[in-house]
Amino acid sequence: MSGTSLDGVDVALIETDGERIAAFGPVGYRPYSESERDLLRAALAEGAKLNDRWARPGVLKEAEAFVTAAHAEAVETFLRDNSIADVDIVGFHGQTVIHRPELRLTVQIGDGPALARRLKLPVAYDFRAADVAAGGQGAPLVPIFHQALARGLSHAHPMAVLNVGGVANVTWVDGGDPVACDTGPGNALIDDFMRARTGLPLDRDGDQASRGRVDETFVARVLDHPFFDQHCPKSLDRNAFAFANIDLPGFTVADGAATLSALTAASVARVVPHLPATPKSWIVCGGGAHNPTLMRMLTERLAPATVETANAVGWSADSIEAQAFAYLAVRTLNDLPITFPKTTGAPQPMSGGVVARP
Repeated sequence: MSGTSLDGVDVALIETDGERIAAFGPVGYRPYSESERDLLRAALAEGAKLNDRWARPGVLKEAEAFVTAAHAEAVETFLRDNSIADVDIVGFHGQTVIHRPELRLTVQIGDGPALARRLKLPVAYDFRAADVAAGGQGAPLVPIFHQALARGLSHAHPMAVLNVGGVANVTWVDGGDPVACDTGPGNALIDDFMRARTGLPLDRDGDQASRGRVDETFVARVLDHPFFDQHCPKSLDRNAFAFANIDLPGFTVADGAATLSALTAASVARVVPHLPATPKSWIVCGGGAHNPTLMRMLTERLAPATVETANAVGWSADSIEAQAFAYLAVRTLNDLPITFPKTTGAPQPMSGGVVARP
């Protein structure tokens, strides 16, 4: 999995039949260099201009070849380092460069057949396109995996699993079908702000945000956007709220980081009225789970519900999405649905995904 934060490739092994999770295996990580992230950022800029999911103009061809090679390297290193020889299928999300479901357009660069040939393993890929073509949002895809994970917990229900990557998404779980949607900006605005102001890729440990003052007027102004009044399911492109950073030139680094972190937390709180019932417990995964300042802000805005990290309940906050795409790959292999009316707005449960064989 290479997510919207553009930090690198996460790899994870799980054993599953596509329904229950029998075992978790080791995890791995292949970071992107700054020059590689620059290539992906250029691909995002190019992708924003697309109107055809099959088009690969200019830098997108170079970026797609890189993404495929980087994932191949990550898997090969992972299998070698962990002495793993018996793998049935690899799930390959690819790198999203544009996500505009209202135009029935979503593009994840990455060549699934080429990856299958190089790895000499079956590869499941292109998980979003069928859902979007059918009128669904194509995101989030992880709710069915979140539901499988939640079966093993004794937490108070209803509960919510919050993934804070570049974009944040939530899965509401209460025994029946999951309900899910993107909630708003995750880490992307904070990361972009920090890179523009300091050259650093992120606000590590929420250090700057912890020192800053939140501009609640700014937060309220962004939350006036119509997206936050929409019911679930709904989804976002990584750059959907990039305009928010344009309004921050007068902020100090600390105040800007604090304000954007508060925006992420406040946008999560805004989704609560759109859920079937108020969650009593929240579990946070993704990069945001490592940000103590953001976790504090979430705890304050979601009270009286409990808020804890995925690591605290025995899950892997960093590898949960990679595990999810392994799980979705097996569901694709077994022709089980991966998207649902209450998670993406698909007209019916849909299997989605394509399997490439070496």
